[in-house]
Amino acid sequence: MSSAGLPVVLVGPPASGKTTVGRQLSAALGLPFRDTDHDVEAETGTSVADLFVTRGEPHFRALEERAVARALAEHEGVLALGGGAPTSAATRALLVAHGRAGGTVVWLDVDLASAAKRVGLSRDRPILGVNPRQMLRQMLDTRAPLYREVATLHLTTDDRSVDEVVAAVVAARPAVGSTS
Repeated sequence: MSSAGLPVVLVGPPASGKTTVGRQLSAALGLPFRDTDHDVEAETGTSVADLFVTRGEPHFRALEERAVARALAEHEGVLALGGGAPTSAATRALLVAHGRAGGTVVWLDVDLASAAKRVGLSRDRPILGVNPRQMLRQMLDTRAPLYREVATLHLTTDDRSVDEVVAAVVAARPAVGSTS
């Protein structure tokens, strides 16, 4: 498959804009949009938040790992991954291989203040638990090296509009390995 047929994959922490940017990017590129969290929800008939509560994070991560592998194999559009997807070594290996094959893996990065403002106290983000700001700080710190490992393009979303982020991805897409 040519790199033109490979999905553009968006990774990053909660509230970095993966779904919002992904939908707009798919429209700009004339490609379909897919979100692996939605794939897991469709497969299980349960929300991600409920899966965390009823089955636990390890169960959800196993479902997510399979959903990402399927989506990378099947999808030719824009693909948004859950914020924790790169915590799986198998998923990281797939994403690195995707980048080496000419695919684009965009790390949408966000600082703590912007992420906290965007997340608020959302119950839809079960990983953030009792103290969302503390969990966000820890998550941003521990996951940054994982996002860096898989990304072919690094964009901060803090002070950028969705249009600006989409334009940056579109402009950089042929230049795999670029950073911003």
